[in-house]
Amino acid sequence: MTITAADRVLTALAGPDAQLRDGQGEALEALGHPGARVLVVQATGWGKSAVYWMATARSRAAGAGPTLVVSPLLSLMRDQVAAAERAGLVAATLNSANLGDWEVIEQALLAGEIDVLLVSPERLANPTFGKRVLDALAGRLGLVVVDEAHSVSDWGHDFRPDYRRVTDLLRRLNPDTPVLATTATANERVVADVAAQFGEQTTILRGPLARSSLQLTVTPMLDPLQRFAWVVQHLPELPGSGIVYTLTVADAQRLTEAIRAVHGDRCPVAAYTGGLDPDERVRAEEALRRNELKALIATSALGMGYDKPDLGFVVHVGSPPSPVSYYQQVGRAGRAIDHALVALLPSAADESVWDYFATATIPKPDQVERLLATLGTAEGPMSVPALEAETGIRRTRTELLLKQLAVDEVVERTPDGWVATGRDWTFDQEHYDGVLATRRREADIMRRYVRGEACLMQLLQESLDDPTAAPCGRCSVCLGGLPEPLAAAPDRAAMDGVRATLRRGSLELEPRKMWPGGAFGARGRIPAALAAEPGRVLVHADAPEWSELLAGPLRTDGPVPDELAEHAVGQLAGWKDSWAQRPDLVVALPVAGHPQLTTSLADQLATVGRLDRGDWTVEPAPPDLASADEAAHWRQAMAASEPPEVAGRSVLLVVDASTSGWPVTVAAATLREAGATHVLPLLIHRTVG
Repeated sequence: MTITAADRVLTALAGPDAQLRDGQGEALEALGHPGARVLVVQATGWGKSAVYWMATARSRAAGAGPTLVVSPLLSLMRDQVAAAERAGLVAATLNSANLGDWEVIEQALLAGEIDVLLVSPERLANPTFGKRVLDALAGRLGLVVVDEAHSVSDWGHDFRPDYRRVTDLLRRLNPDTPVLATTATANERVVADVAAQFGEQTTILRGPLARSSLQLTVTPMLDPLQRFAWVVQHLPELPGSGIVYTLTVADAQRLTEAIRAVHGDRCPVAAYTGGLDPDERVRAEEALRRNELKALIATSALGMGYDKPDLGFVVHVGSPPSPVSYYQQVGRAGRAIDHALVALLPSAADESVWDYFATATIPKPDQVERLLATLGTAEGPMSVPALEAETGIRRTRTELLLKQLAVDEVVERTPDGWVATGRDWTFDQEHYDGVLATRRREADIMRRYVRGEACLMQLLQESLDDPTAAPCGRCSVCLGGLPEPLAAAPDRAAMDGVRATLRRGSLELEPRKMWPGGAFGARGRIPAALAAEPGRVLVHADAPEWSELLAGPLRTDGPVPDELAEHAVGQLAGWKDSWAQRPDLVVALPVAGHPQLTTSLADQLATVGRLDRGDWTVEPAPPDLASADEAAHWRQAMAASEPPEVAGRSVLLVVDASTSGWPVTVAAATLREAGATHVLPLLIHRTVG
């Protein structure tokens, strides 16, 4: 088909000899009908964004209003703005990183000077934004695009409740406004769910999902330290520049530290996580794009949409729980080159992470009931921090539950905070059992992938219900092994170097600032006179440099190993410069079943530091308590115990293990009430739950 405006966009994006790819013309044709609803499922790198830029140019040339693109990530929006501008379109975004530009952008938008506006689903859910911008635009939009549309469905790998607000937007549109949804990562069930939300007349266009440029490989099972050492040893040998994914923020930061310690400027890397400042994210993305970095060591925060066409490799230190999310992440590589290497470094430790992600987004009825009861008795709208303090539910969990409840119209977000609507809420056990079963089936597929039971690309295609799934002929299963030199296991020198580097690091234990409310009774900020000082953590989660201890005394009990005691002494040496007052008393407080470990470490620290010693024994907490219930337990247990005499003393508090931090927080408050001038917590093992 010949569409002048679309042809100009295609030429601008891909050059004068560019041709539409199979399916792009069909998508454009489908969007040409008034009120069209089109869902495009195509492989990463196929050119889904080119379709909506061509459709936008066509509709704007015909006098239609601007295109609204709903996009999930700042990094993706930045890339899309740049691509739209290359296509000759005027594009802008309203997000948390450009608040100062909002007024000018909104004025230009309402004046018809902007062709494309990109917003996040969270922005759509903001009531102020809805009244100020969407109410003025909803009837005038020329096209609505829902990018990464699998996020609309809680059957998908990356469900985001705010995406459900898109359906609210669709009801407010001029019925003739076409809507395009795009994704690379939707199986048949997700496709059916998205199509049902968009309307019965949704046209579904699917293409083959195999990526011929990707060479998928899996190493033999490695322990956590071996994985870090593999990356340190082999990173300089990987082609071009790329991304190394980790499952946690802590791993991204610590692997970055290990690489820098060994390679320095010869192999420059940077950590990329959700906690980075927006400006830092931009700098890191651009540095990789300009090949100034060998790799970004990233969490899934660098996932959807980051576009570097010549990305030469993607390595995963740990397997994601879903083959769908894995396909989405490896799809960053090999978009405009003939060959890119994809390597997965699995470990038995991945299973616990999978278990966490399987249930992380499923609401817990008792928490929902606590939230609704609090909102139901409130005198007005409540903020998320206020709800956290009142209910004892962690802030990130509170935000997720509120967004899920907003989808069911049980709560509503107003400019002043959250309110209950009065609508009843019922936990849909059957639905969430189905979601959990789906996630567990996906984890089983990843186990098959790790074991190499079939062609790796074929397994990924089958997980997405791709009817064209077939052996690729180039993965490590099809070829019978990894390419050299990557088949080599990490050597002892690499492992020793990584271990030594990571053990030199320092992990701060940030004190809790708010009481939990709920069963604890007290809420609000913890008074400074009862607060702990910032502390230190010796071993975080499944830290690879301590893997031997995690399988021994940190899992059971026993006298402190010499290497851990030496590490603790080193931590104190680096910590002392920030002490408000040097400790003169060491108190051992075992709360997690490790009395020998805790008391023997306290003994050694007291000897080295010439400090007095005290012991404190309390009743352990039952497992799986809610946050406020756990804090209440520790307060009762500590009130019923006999802490050592601490009046006028600065206390070094040695605690064996905790996930929540509540035993440290409550113990510090108890000791401060008993007259301690300062409490400096030293947590041996920060566990994850």
